[in-house]
Amino acid sequence: MDPVIVVGAGPVGLALSLALAAQGVPSVLLDEDPGKDETRPARTVVLREDTAALAERLGCKALRHEGLQWSGWRSMRRRQLVRELPLGEDSPEGDPSPAPVHLPQHALTRALRDAVSAHELVRVAPSSRIDTLEQDPTGVTVHTREPNATWWRGSYLVGCDGARSTVRKLLDIRFPGRTAVERHAVAALRAELPWPGQAVLHRLPPWRTGGAEVTARPLPDGVWRLDWLLPPRGELVTPDALITRVRDTLAGWCGETPPYELLDTGVYTLHHRLALRWRVDRAFLAGDAAHLLGALGTQGLDEGLRDVENLAWKLAQDWHHGASDVLLDSYQAERRAAVASRLRAADQSLPILRGGGGLRTLVPGSARGHDALLTDGHLGCGPLGAPPSYSHSPLAPPRAEAHTSVGTPPGAPVADVRVTAPDGTAVRLRERLGQGHLLVVLVAPGTGVWDRRHWKTAGVMPRLAAAVDALPVKGELLVTESYPGASAHTVLLIRPDGHLVASFGGVRPRELFAAADAVRGGAVRAALRSDQTAGIN
Repeated sequence: MDPVIVVGAGPVGLALSLALAAQGVPSVLLDEDPGKDETRPARTVVLREDTAALAERLGCKALRHEGLQWSGWRSMRRRQLVRELPLGEDSPEGDPSPAPVHLPQHALTRALRDAVSAHELVRVAPSSRIDTLEQDPTGVTVHTREPNATWWRGSYLVGCDGARSTVRKLLDIRFPGRTAVERHAVAALRAELPWPGQAVLHRLPPWRTGGAEVTARPLPDGVWRLDWLLPPRGELVTPDALITRVRDTLAGWCGETPPYELLDTGVYTLHHRLALRWRVDRAFLAGDAAHLLGALGTQGLDEGLRDVENLAWKLAQDWHHGASDVLLDSYQAERRAAVASRLRAADQSLPILRGGGGLRTLVPGSARGHDALLTDGHLGCGPLGAPPSYSHSPLAPPRAEAHTSVGTPPGAPVADVRVTAPDGTAVRLRERLGQGHLLVVLVAPGTGVWDRRHWKTAGVMPRLAAAVDALPVKGELLVTESYPGASAHTVLLIRPDGHLVASFGGVRPRELFAAADAVRGGAVRAALRSDQTAGIN
C-alpha cells in the first residue's frame, strides 16, 4: 500500500509522520521550505501534560533539555496578588495541578526533525510545494512545482501546511471565523525576576505602559517570554516603544529596572477560524490548516498535536487492516467538535474579560472570576484548556448493563496510572499509547507484590487474556494495582490515543468484543487498494 503523504513540515506535520511511523505506516513529508528552521527565541510553545507526553513518546528530547516545566502560577491585578498556585511536584498532596512545559518552537521543531531523520519509514522532500491534488478510489496523487517538480502517490494525504494551507484551498474548503481577535507585543529576554520558575499573569499593572495585561513565562537559563496585550486596532509598536515597555515592566516587578539581555521581539495577531470540513475522501486537514485559536492563553499547537494523536491510529488501522468510513469520519466528528467547543468558550469569555469598565468592575468577586477563566486558558484546565472528551463520538459503544462507572467518564482521557506490561515491566500507562492497538487494563490490587508467574495464570486472568485475544482488533492486556474510582476486577478498554471506551464490572468477553468493534467503527468497508507498493518517484 502507498505511504501517507504529509504536506507541511512544521511541528504538526513532523509529529504526524512520527506517529504514523510508530505504528508501522510509511509517510512522505513534503516540506515547502529547504528544511532549515528560523531561530526565534520570542516564538515559544506551551505544551500541556498530554501533548508533552505525546512529544516525548515520539522521541522529542528537547522537552527535557530545552524546555522548562513551570513550578507555579501567579496572577495579580493592579498591585494585589490574586492567586498563587503551586504546580507539578510542588502541588499540594491529593490535589496535583499539571505543570505545562514551555520551550522555544524552533527547539521543538529541531528535535522532531532529528527524530524524523533517524526513522526509515519517513521520507522528507524539502523545497516541495504542491500545486495539484487529485483523488481516486485507491489513493491520492499530488504534483510539486519547481525546483523539485514531480508527481507523488499516496494512500492518504494530510494537510498540515498552516493557516494559508494550499491543501485546504485545493480541496475548496471554507475557513470562516474572526480576524484579529487579540494582538500582542512580545519580547524574549534574559533577566532575574522575583519568581524564578513561575509563570505570571498581571492584569491592569499600575505602570503607564503596562496596558490591560502582561504575562511572563519562564524558559531555561533565566530566559523569559513577556507578552503585552495590545488594543485590537492600536498604533504600530515601534522598537523604542517596546523597549520602554520592557523597562517599565521590569521596574514595576523588581522595584527598578534590573540588568537584562534582550534576545528577540515581535508583534503578533491571533485569529479564530475553523475549517468547515476536515476530511474530503482520502484527504484530511490538521493543525493550523484546520483551525486557528490562541486567545486567552489557549495554545493552538496543543490542539494540532491532539489532531495528530487522534488521526494517526485511525489511518494506521486502515493502512494495515482496512477501516470503515465510520472510523475515518470520526476524526472530523471528534476533533472538529472539540476545537469548536474551545473556540466557543473563548469567544464567550472574550467580551467578559476584554470588555473593561462598566458594572462588571464593581461586582464582588468578578476579578477572581476573570482570573479563573484566564488561568484555565494558560494552564490547560476547564473549557478553555482541558484535554477534550469524546463522549458523543460515533465510536462510542451503546451503554450496556455490564458497564460500570470509574473516575474517568467514557470518552475522556484516562489517568496515567502505573501498569504492568506483558513482559513484566512496570511502566506508566501513557507509555503504552500510540502503538495502534487497544489497551485492556485489569484493576487487580495486590499484583504489585505477588510473583507475576503466579497471578498471570490465576483468578480472572486466563479468561480475560482469552477475551483480549478474541477481539476484532489487536489489544494489549495490562494490569494495574488501582485506578481512580474503580473497584477490584474492573476492566478498562482504552483507545490507542488514551481515551476511555468503556469500563466493565469484571470480565465480560461478549460486551468487551462489542465495545472493541464499536471503537473500530464496525465492519471494514470493501476498499480498493493500490497495487503500487512505493508510489514514490
